Amino acid sequence: MPRFPDHLTGPGPSNPFPGIKVLERRIGREIPHRLGSNEGLDMPHRALRERFGDAMVEHVYCYGDSEALGVRQRLASLYGLPLETTLVDAGADSLIALALRTVATPGCTVVSASGTYPTFGYFAQGQGCHLVERSYQEAPGLLSPDLEALLASAHEHRARLVYVANPDNPSGHLHSDEEIRRLRAELPDDCWLLLDEAYHDFRDDADSPFSREVLPGVIRLRTLSKAHGLAGMRIGYAIAEPETLAMMMKVRIHYAVSALTLAVAETVLDHHSEVEAHIRDVKQRRQRLARHFHDLGAEVLPSATNFIAIRLPSAELAGRLNQELLEAGRLIARPAHPDLGHVLRITAVEDALVPGRFEILERAIMKNSAQR
Repeated sequence: MPRFPDHLTGPGPSNPFPGIKVLERRIGREIPHRLGSNEGLDMPHRALRERFGDAMVEHVYCYGDSEALGVRQRLASLYGLPLETTLVDAGADSLIALALRTVATPGCTVVSASGTYPTFGYFAQGQGCHLVERSYQEAPGLLSPDLEALLASAHEHRARLVYVANPDNPSGHLHSDEEIRRLRAELPDDCWLLLDEAYHDFRDDADSPFSREVLPGVIRLRTLSKAHGLAGMRIGYAIAEPETLAMMMKVRIHYAVSALTLAVAETVLDHHSEVEAHIRDVKQRRQRLARHFHDLGAEVLPSATNFIAIRLPSAELAGRLNQELLEAGRLIARPAHPDLGHVLRITAVEDALVPGRFEILERAIMKNSAQR
């Protein structure tokens, strides 16, 4: 089992302000008079009420539940997750930073694929870690983080942590459950696996038994930004052993998730049928987009996410088309990492299916296909 940094293994640090919701649970009764939290409880908020209504404004006065119990209870009920194995924070990005803050120390080595979700490298370097990147596997119909290369680097550099996005961003590739199990089993004993599952809900097997497993030495991250449509509210959750989450709570920003965000998330989770319908619609749009570009002659990579990735013959062509689309008011995504500069990513939203929306890209694909 990987170890924690020495400064976290003692009694502290601990949250100096647990908040009224936690205190009420500790003493087993409601505290009706908030006389010591220094919140702006008397602010009339006339402008907010006029714009958003009284119901929304009632959630902005006070600090949120630092343990996010209501959200965690709903996640446990909906997804079969043990309550004590979940932790809520301000989106997957904040969870990546929190995981690094918990297990990594300045100067330690962390490993990832070169071109995978770049926020990991951003936070890792900001934490003072030495970042080792390994190239993707490339073959016809395949663009994937190379798990064998990541594993080899973890052993070679005595890595503290390996990061894998599964499904991957930006390729859309999905590693099988057994591949993830094998990776964890063969990593050094003192190496953590940070498993970013931000696109988990779009897997066809998203409700499998593996999705609920708490894996030793693994921190799994998920988000409510994609399938639940709450990117602007900033909320996600981690799945890990309770001992690991206890360490993460020691260094977590305890009010990073607002009371309004918690209320919004609870409401969306209480109406899960809408989320399920959205996921079905996204998958259908993804299939239509993929078929459309494939029929034009593009190489569309398999995707288990809410986007498709198109691999073009060169980074130069991808860069030019990305710029032309941007100038025409069409914002798509092109990975910043030079290793994946030949990839363009398109989100499977309804607007992407409007005829002519990608005329610039379509012309280039057909021209290139005719020249092959």
